[in-house]
Amino acid sequence: QGQLVESGGGLVQPGGSLRLTCAASGFTGSSYGMAWYRQAPGKERELVAGSTPGGRSTIYADSVKGRFTISRDNAKNTVYLQMNSLNVEDTAVYYCSTFPVPTYRGQGTQVTVSS
Repeated sequence: QGQLVESGGGLVQPGGSLRLTCAASGFTGSSYGMAWYRQAPGKERELVAGSTPGGRSTIYADSVKGRFTISRDNAKNTVYLQMNSLNVEDTAVYYCSTFPVPTYRGQGTQVTVSS
């Protein structure tokens, strides 16, 4: 049974940084595109960043371009999201998922940006 587990969320001040980690198990992550999504209270889930299986191609939401970076270590079956220059609008639960088809999806990790 495939599983994705996110970690690395927390409370950070505006302007700060966090790195989220998504660990895959039970399936070969390198065979899948992977993505990070987020959902803020009262808002729909949105795609934040996505990566092709090999990691050569990536896409980003306009709101995070230049601040967030998705990367992956297929040897470790792990995907990362480096988030810099965080602002309060980035507050949300962040999920990782296979992409574009969400065959597997994690439970999420909370990111709160607040002073």
